[in-house]
Amino acid sequence: MKTLSKTALLLLTILSLNFITSCSKDDSTDDVNEPNTEAAISTADADGLIFMREEEKLARDAYLYMYQEWGQQIFNNISGSEQNHMDLLLKRVEQYNLTDNVSQDTGVFNNTDLQLLYNQLIAQGKDSLVAGLIVGATIEEVDIVDLEKYIAATSNEDLKCTYDVLLIGSRNHLRGFVKNMNNNNYSYTPQFLSQTDYDAIINGSHESAHSCD
Repeated sequence: MKTLSKTALLLLTILSLNFITSCSKDDSTDDVNEPNTEAAISTADADGLIFMREEEKLARDAYLYMYQEWGQQIFNNISGSEQNHMDLLLKRVEQYNLTDNVSQDTGVFNNTDLQLLYNQLIAQGKDSLVAGLIVGATIEEVDIVDLEKYIAATSNEDLKCTYDVLLIGSRNHLRGFVKNMNNNNYSYTPQFLSQTDYDAIINGSHESAHSCD
């Protein structure tokens, strides 16, 4: 658990620093606009979108690995959901004429911090099935925190809608991982969410995503 906490702290640090860097940049839309002004996006929003797409890839790739390692169906199911999230974000990337730099290779990331984090999470998840489930819950917790920050920071309604769909998915995923830990006689303690926010999610019902089209 001590090693897990260090990795979780690194995860939060990486995502928080990325968020701060994105938001501190000029909100000018120079160099990221299409000629069509309806497809304009700020530099901060563009950076956040690109990062979030690769972050979702980290989740997908980690869950694919855990499914191969432990054969637990939840990993297979949620990896498919993460692929859907990646696809939703790709639509936004293409809408704003941004360059998609996501690698097609599993476990390979352009962002060096995400690459380091992925390697550490995979090493952790090998310890046991419960360790793998904890990795899943850790990723989903930070996703929730990160998505909420991006939603609060942007005035772009398309991004707000897309991020909200991902947020609903992350809450459902967190419920699933925690339920599976409970079934394996392990009581999970939230690492990034407040106890109040965590309890509200865990005690809530499964949520259905909406459409942004």
